[in-house]
Parts: sequence; C-alpha cells; structure tokens
Amino acid sequence: MHVAAEVTANTGLLAIGAGLAIGLSAIGAGLGEKDIGAAAVGAMAEKEELFVKGLIFTVIPETLVIFGLVVAIMILGMA
Repeated sequence: MHVAAEVTANTGLLAIGAGLAIGLSAIGAGLGEKDIGAAAVGAMAEKEELFVKGLIFTVIPETLVIFGLVVAIMILGMA
C-alpha cells in the first residue's frame, strides 16, 4: 500500500510565494549593496577613518534578505 502526501494547487502557490519572497529580496539587496559597496570602498580609499561607516552601510541592505526570510517562513507556515 502506497501512501502519498496530497499536494494541492494552493500548497504549490504558497511555495512559489515563499520562493519569490526570499529570491526577490535577495536580488534587491544585492543590487543595493553593489552601489553602496563601490561608494564605501572609494570613500575608504580617500579617508581610512570611514571604514566603520562604510562597513555599516554595506551591511544595511542585508536586513532586506532577513525580512524576506521571515516572510517566507510565515508563508510556509500557512501550508
């Protein structure tokens, strides 16, 4: 006797939504971090004391990915 888990269309759509939540937030953070990182390296090349500020500004877009992960976990909790 073979017992298979029933996957409905709603479960599939929830999985797609969770994937989009984490994927699009990661893409957005990567695009933002690209510009911020380039500016931070340029500023640090001119003034070494801007290292801490540049590091903090480079890490700020990563919070978007954390928010996307939280939303994805919440969406998967509905499944």
